[in-house]
Amino acid sequence: MPHVFVYGTLRRGEINDIERLARQRGLPAPVALGEASVAGRLVDFGDWPGLIEQAGPRVRGEVYLVEEALLAAMDEVEEYDPAGDSLFVRRRVEIQIGGQRLPCNYYPIQAHLVGLATPIDHDDWIAYRQTRDAGRASADPPPTPPAPRECRPARG
Repeated sequence: MPHVFVYGTLRRGEINDIERLARQRGLPAPVALGEASVAGRLVDFGDWPGLIEQAGPRVRGEVYLVEEALLAAMDEVEEYDPAGDSLFVRRRVEIQIGGQRLPCNYYPIQAHLVGLATPIDHDDWIAYRQTRDAGRASADPPPTPPAPRECRPARG
């Protein structure tokens, strides 16, 4: 069974939570092995992050042991095209977790397709997203009250 490293929306509690994905597909639950990090830098596409492979900074995420069928479902979620015509690519990386090194699949993006994504100066998508969204909520103006209704005298 393959190992996977997830850093964005496939993490626990996020919109594409890997455990929920397995349940929805009727697949065995992934086995959570713990947290780890990989070299790279995050970018913000709005509802999801991308990870650009690069030496130096690290990106935090979670490691799971999964069935091949769940890895295929993750390919669908990430819209991964093995022919190479996709934003997300599936690659292998060696992860250090619990004192051992594990080969893991993960989904970085093709850097030349980053487009208008915003670079993130943070190593954790969830912490970044929560701070970003809280800032947006406090910056939103209060809702506009409804306009008063025009009252007309009743005709008798």
